[in-house]
Amino acid sequence: MRLERAKVAIRGAVQGVGFRPFVYRLATDLRLNGWVLNSAQGVFIEVEGARDSLRRFLLQLEKEKPSRAIIHTLESSFLDPVGYGAFEIHETDNHGQKTALILPDIAICADCLREILDPTNRRFRYPFTNCTNC
Repeated sequence: MRLERAKVAIRGAVQGVGFRPFVYRLATDLRLNGWVLNSAQGVFIEVEGARDSLRRFLLQLEKEKPSRAIIHTLESSFLDPVGYGAFEIHETDNHGQKTALILPDIAICADCLREILDPTNRRFRYPFTNCTNC
């Protein structure tokens, strides 16, 4: 199997909505290696694996994105592989002009509210419960 690497730049409202964990799960489910990070301009990804898996990854990025994510642009290019051994979430890179969109706070979602109101849940009456959907 011939490996390839895709370099992906995503701009829009893709920070603070669970996008990096979503990318991590998608990449590991497809047995791809590489990394994802937030930057001042959006989300950047380098991922390598079989071409079919990379194409599936790119399609699913848009189709299965977190519900609060809004993708304005998704640019990708194929490069020679560099031999990543795993998929990782890298630390945020805040260098450069800040153009990434950040969504405003929203009300608590139904799942978190259910946890807060359930006396058997460890988050019962915890006032700061939230998730990437809220």
